[in-house]
Amino acid sequence: QVQLVESGGGLVQPGGSLRLSCAASGIIFRVYAVGWYRQAPGKQRELVAAITSGDSADYADSVKARFTISRDNVENTLYLQMNSLKPEDTAVYYCNAHRVIGRTSYDYWGQGTQVTVSS
Repeated sequence: QVQLVESGGGLVQPGGSLRLSCAASGIIFRVYAVGWYRQAPGKQRELVAAITSGDSADYADSVKARFTISRDNVENTLYLQMNSLKPEDTAVYYCNAHRVIGRTSYDYWGQGTQVTVSS
């Protein structure tokens, strides 16, 4: 059974920092591309950052230079370091694991963790 469990969300003031974690089990974590998505109230889910199995990272323009994605293939954990947080970063953050084998796409999601940036 595949599980992705996020943690680390919470309430933080503008300019503050948070570190999100996503612990994966039930998959060969190191072969998956993994990423963070977020969904704010009334908005579509959007990609925040992603990292391939080869450690190539990509970021949404809105978070570049503020957020850093990383992975630990020994601990099977994905991280998102978020600095200089803004109120517009407020959303539920979801962890995703993705892999394509032939014509079959595998996507797994965590349950989400709330991040609220407010004074």
